[in-house]
Amino acid sequence: MEPVAASANRISRSDLVGVTLAAGSGKRLAPLSGLLPKALCPVGNRALIDLALERLEEVTSEMAVNAHHFADEVLRHINQGWGDAVTVSVETGEALGTAGAIAHLRPWIDGRGTVVVNADSWSPTSLAPLVDGWDGRTVRVMVHGDGGFGPRAHIVASTLPWSVTKDLAEQPTGLYEVVWRETFARGELEVIAHNGAFIDCGTPLDYLEANLAAVALNGSSIVGAGAVIADGVDISGSVIGAGARIDADVVNSVVWPNQSVEPGERLIRSIRAGTSVTVGPL
Repeated sequence: MEPVAASANRISRSDLVGVTLAAGSGKRLAPLSGLLPKALCPVGNRALIDLALERLEEVTSEMAVNAHHFADEVLRHINQGWGDAVTVSVETGEALGTAGAIAHLRPWIDGRGTVVVNADSWSPTSLAPLVDGWDGRTVRVMVHGDGGFGPRAHIVASTLPWSVTKDLAEQPTGLYEVVWRETFARGELEVIAHNGAFIDCGTPLDYLEANLAAVALNGSSIVGAGAVIADGVDISGSVIGAGARIDADVVNSVVWPNQSVEPGERLIRSIRAGTSVTVGPL
């Protein structure tokens, strides 16, 4: 995505940072989250965390990621793929939650406005509408669908002004409880509607649906580099990871990198994530 230039009434890129929240343990995503941190699970053969960072990169060049569960793997992934372009905030002990994570990054944020996204949500749409016209002084939430803000709203992203960030407690707390709910109650929460594709990859079924949506967006099955597909095999509607070996039909399914589907098998709406980990049909 191309960077978005600041308009006259919008906070400048230099005064804006982006944070991708990637510390969750992903319990509901088990058994997939036992193999990889949730943020590194691939959708359309791209790690969720990379997709989230690319969306942030459209609105700011200053980005950070928090890590807790499988923190070493997240740190390694960021170092290899992003280098110094992304700061990694490792949380030791108890995970700090979505608000505590921002507080932990306060020295790095250093007076700037913040855009926050979750690494475990998939969406191909731009964050530009969230920051369009934002002057850095209000709390905004981008809410998927037409239901408005509430406890069950699907939050695509949020903005936090420094006036809020500076007072957050560096302890396990959530943005909904300590920021969004109270701001909404005061009538000060700005809600931006999001009507594009958006899937919270919280469960294996959600994760599969995100991959199927990526295939639909691509217009055909997605096949990674070095994957070997046997003649006559049906891989329609599927995502095949790099280096995978496919010797049987894989339909509307996901095969992770370097995994195999043996002759005589048939995957339908399933996820092959490891030699002993197949989830589905879903």
